[in-house]
Amino acid sequence: MSTTAGQNNALFEARNVVKHFPIHGGLLGREVGRVHAVDNVSFRIMPGETLGLVGESGCGKSTLGRTLLKLIEPSSGEILYNGKDISSLSPGEMRPLRRDLQIIFQDPFASLNPRMSVFEILSEPFEIHGLFKSKEERKTRVQELLEEVGLQPSSISRYPHEFSGGQRQRIGIARALALKPKLIVADEPVSALDVSIQSQILNLMMDLKEKYSLSYIFIAHDLAVIEHISDYVAVMYLGQIVEYAKATSLYEKPSHPYTKALISSIPVPEVTDKKEKMVLEGDVPSPINPPSGCRFHTRCPFAQDICRSSAPEPKSVEGSSAEHTSACHFTNKLPKV
Repeated sequence: MSTTAGQNNALFEARNVVKHFPIHGGLLGREVGRVHAVDNVSFRIMPGETLGLVGESGCGKSTLGRTLLKLIEPSSGEILYNGKDISSLSPGEMRPLRRDLQIIFQDPFASLNPRMSVFEILSEPFEIHGLFKSKEERKTRVQELLEEVGLQPSSISRYPHEFSGGQRQRIGIARALALKPKLIVADEPVSALDVSIQSQILNLMMDLKEKYSLSYIFIAHDLAVIEHISDYVAVMYLGQIVEYAKATSLYEKPSHPYTKALISSIPVPEVTDKKEKMVLEGDVPSPINPPSGCRFHTRCPFAQDICRSSAPEPKSVEGSSAEHTSACHFTNKLPKV
């Protein structure tokens, strides 16, 4: 996807990335099934862009984020960074690239070692990569990082339990920023925070993006958050991307029934029209045995026979940007909702 944008200049690209987890059972521990966590996902990110990855819990978003950084090995497909396929690199070969590819985790408390001080947490990347070899150099850089994310440099000797949730997430952001990366995967970085703190963290991440020309893969289940921060949005359902577009195009003209349902569920302060909301019934099907045909057909109010038997290919959405695609048999033919 994003096929029309300068392919050779892409910072990061996924080509038909697949991640299946085998299920073993029986006395001999043979493979008896597979979890289809990620199935044939493709997209492209240009330098300085943010791709919002959105979908319900259980759709494979976090697994995809970890797979793209090779924290989990992909089952197949290509993962390109600056045009180089990194999908088959060993951990040793990946280590130099870790400086450029970082992650912010969802739970800031679980992702920070409670036995390490802020100084130890933030200076660890420098020790691993052989940077700022003297303790004083590391201390100075850690204090600069704390200031960058809105924390007092004097908090350098404190421990994670002494901070609030929002402050801990700022420490997580500082750790991701420490090695001056080019791409950061942000795995639901604000979902564990109070609403009043979420906007502060989002604004901080946007400021850092502009200052350091960062690219983000921003994972969330909240479309309102995704709209605020993203340049492009990929809507994910049961391991597959069902709609992809510029953020403005997606919110103005959602095409896939799943996207329509997600957008119609965004809370608004005051309803000024009688627009009917799409309410999805049931839960996301099991990724162990995903539905045949279109994976969304079991919950789609517009599903017909072809949806149950044939998987749809992405199609261009009429009247939108060239990069707006929807994987629905009835793209451009669905009733307005």
